[in-house]
Amino acid sequence: MPDLIDSLLGLAPDSKLGALRRRRPEALRHAEGAHRELLLPEDPGGLSRADRAALALRVARREGDAALAAHYQGLLDAAGGVPEDDARLAALLCYADTVAAAPEETSRDDIDGLVALGLSSRDIVAATQLIAFVPYQVRVIAGLRAMLEETTL
Repeated sequence: MPDLIDSLLGLAPDSKLGALRRRRPEALRHAEGAHRELLLPEDPGGLSRADRAALALRVARREGDAALAAHYQGLLDAAGGVPEDDARLAALLCYADTVAAAPEETSRDDIDGLVALGLSSRDIVAATQLIAFVPYQVRVIAGLRAMLEETTL
């Protein structure tokens, strides 16, 4: 199975870091599985693939990872993009900003606002999981980049 993080970093599976990552195949499998389920589910419910890509893009940009943001921009483009004036998406992006920056400040009012826009509990859980998943990806990528820099010094 292709690995997004290896692809973004240009890691060959048989490289030193690629081999190191493969010492924990379950971690790779679960990370790739989470990426697929959160961004490209067979049944996206009320949170379209474009919505999901827009959320991931917002968080990747917030986290400052240009390569991951470019990946999510590609997914957004492939999903047909999103309208500029979409109030529902604007509310989702605002929710993403709150959850990503200060999750403790997320309130029942935030959730109720998403429900009022037609999102189900399943949709809100999926959005929240996605918002939490992207910083995980950023941390893994940052750690591997640091290791790559050490090996090239």
